[in-house]
Amino acid sequence: MIHVLSGERHEREFLGWLTERISDYARREIGRDALLVECGLDSVALLSLYGDIEAEFGSLIGPEDMWMYPTVRELARHLAVRRAHRSRAGRRVRAVFVFSGQGSQHPGMAEGLYRHSTPYRSSLTWVDEVLWPYLGRSVTELILGQDPGIDRTALSQPALFAVEYALARTLLDAGVRPVAVLGHGVGEFAAATVAEALTLGHAARLVALRGAFMQRLPDSGGMLATCADPYEAAEVAAWEPGVSIGAVNAARATVLSGDLEGLARVRTRLADAGISSRLLPVGHAFHSPCMADAVPGFTAAARRAPGAPPRVPFYSTVYGRRLAEPLGAAYWARQITSPVRFAEAVRHMLDRHAPTHVVEIGPRAVLTPLLRRIGGADGPRCLAVCQGPESDAVDLAGVLSALDAGPLAEDV
Repeated sequence: MIHVLSGERHEREFLGWLTERISDYARREIGRDALLVECGLDSVALLSLYGDIEAEFGSLIGPEDMWMYPTVRELARHLAVRRAHRSRAGRRVRAVFVFSGQGSQHPGMAEGLYRHSTPYRSSLTWVDEVLWPYLGRSVTELILGQDPGIDRTALSQPALFAVEYALARTLLDAGVRPVAVLGHGVGEFAAATVAEALTLGHAARLVALRGAFMQRLPDSGGMLATCADPYEAAEVAAWEPGVSIGAVNAARATVLSGDLEGLARVRTRLADAGISSRLLPVGHAFHSPCMADAVPGFTAAARRAPGAPPRVPFYSTVYGRRLAEPLGAAYWARQITSPVRFAEAVRHMLDRHAPTHVVEIGPRAVLTPLLRRIGGADGPRCLAVCQGPESDAVDLAGVLSALDAGPLAEDV
């Protein structure tokens, strides 16, 4: 109770200070629940506010993340939590697992670990056997065979799931116990399996079917990674009925999803506004209404895979918050067409669990830079369990050592 009251007191202090500073910059009285975007702050004023925070309280937030908190009150709450977390140095390792999504796959995923780490090789072999009935082929041979077909949706999703679950299983078997899990897009299936909301068999079946149903859709859509904030992205997307936000990954890291012609026009508008963007190498408009035709068949199949409430805190990137309800067919169906609320889910997870380490679980470091941005300069240490195909057992030992796990772990 004392900790809760202390946190509330700090939040009130930040709220009063922020309201006064923002009112000064806006040259009018600002309410404590006012939306930041409606306070009339331009980029110079916002940068000055960041400088005021830095001078008064130290490094609690990055300048690029200021817009990620919609209201004055939410920004105050974040700053209060960050200061409380910073004061708890020296505590034991508290790791969270973050599983990467589609786009991180490549031929030869985690090949070095397969060659040189017996625990990882055994775990991948196990998942391979579970996936075989649904793929009709070895996912290990697909991964290690340098097959360019791994970029096909029907294969990339189960292959990515196999690698991610095998990596997580390797950490679990070494004694690492996450205090929370989160997945980006298809990475939610591995996260849900680690959280024991899905069995390995049910998750493997769902991922294989999800990829297959999506593969059947026409290759007429795409995704555009932008340096726009969500408000700017939504504004330009509003002119294109076939384009919508597909993911909000961090401040000024918003992905748009939709038909290719619409994305081309959006890209031109962004360039005219001085905002850079790039098309992602995907064949579909994932996480958008364009995927709706894959939903009915997948939903019918998913009803045969009952979900359970997560036993490890599970942060949903569909809802942007912790989800304690069973992860059944309705959730996985909604995930197909919903935008990925990655930044929001990560912020809630970091604020709630105060982890010392954030571990990206995937075949290469894709989300780690975003996680560092969201966590801030004084945030948790962010590391990837696999940096790429060259990562080997020595690299894995370094990750385990950082997490105080494995044979050299301290006996606490």
